[in-house]
Amino acid sequence: MLYDPAKLLLLAGPCSLENAEVCRTVATELVALRESHADLNIVFKGSFDKANRTSIKGDRGTGLGEGLKLLAMVKREFALPVVTDIHNAEQCAQVAEVCDVLQIPAFLSRQTDLLLAAAATGAIVNVKKGQFLAPTDIKHVVGKIREGGATEIWQTERGTTFGYHNLVVDMRGFPIMATNGHPTILDATHSVQLPGAGDGKSSGQREFVEPLAKAALAAGANGLFLETHPDPTNAISDGPNMVPLNELADLISRCLAVWRAVRE
Repeated sequence: MLYDPAKLLLLAGPCSLENAEVCRTVATELVALRESHADLNIVFKGSFDKANRTSIKGDRGTGLGEGLKLLAMVKREFALPVVTDIHNAEQCAQVAEVCDVLQIPAFLSRQTDLLLAAAATGAIVNVKKGQFLAPTDIKHVVGKIREGGATEIWQTERGTTFGYHNLVVDMRGFPIMATNGHPTILDATHSVQLPGAGDGKSSGQREFVEPLAKAALAAGANGLFLETHPDPTNAISDGPNMVPLNELADLISRCLAVWRAVRE
């Protein structure tokens, strides 16, 4: 198992893999964080395809082949486990040859064939709760993955949509999802996204990342998902809700203080 209950689980990295320079810059910071905090369990995150862009004109990223090369580079050079999104059942086996964790995007969390194909690879499966699902509904999603043979499953909350470009995180969801018997994670950066509010792209309110992250940990979450970038303003996707890389270390230190206090 990759999950260790004695450590805060952190999935962090750029939204899109973009290029080797961005990946190496972020991975270097994550390794420094790992060396600074013995109770931090870090997985590098990056997407090879932003398949659900608001506009047809949105940059979708590297593509599968180049993206897997970048993720393999991060594993090789920085000894970090890696996670990426998958979008259809046909991608699962190929992605699992490189990635330790396969991530099910929230919009696809009810796609049975995708869930079963991900589970069949033997990789860890991190499923994001659909923005349209109540916390109690994720048990059916987890049940599919479990039936598919997955040995390790993570559950990620990323907010619930009520329309009008906003997402709301119900902190009751963490103890509710925990009853399924699998670790719970808050996607703190996508939870502050304003979907479609940027005139053809998503906007966001990164100033609320920290209060949501701390609240989730206080409510019992086992981990955090945080997208980070050395220059969010010029990132190809999700810049307004990503954490600037130079602010990540201090943010994690403050979040760890909450996580430790809850467990004491």
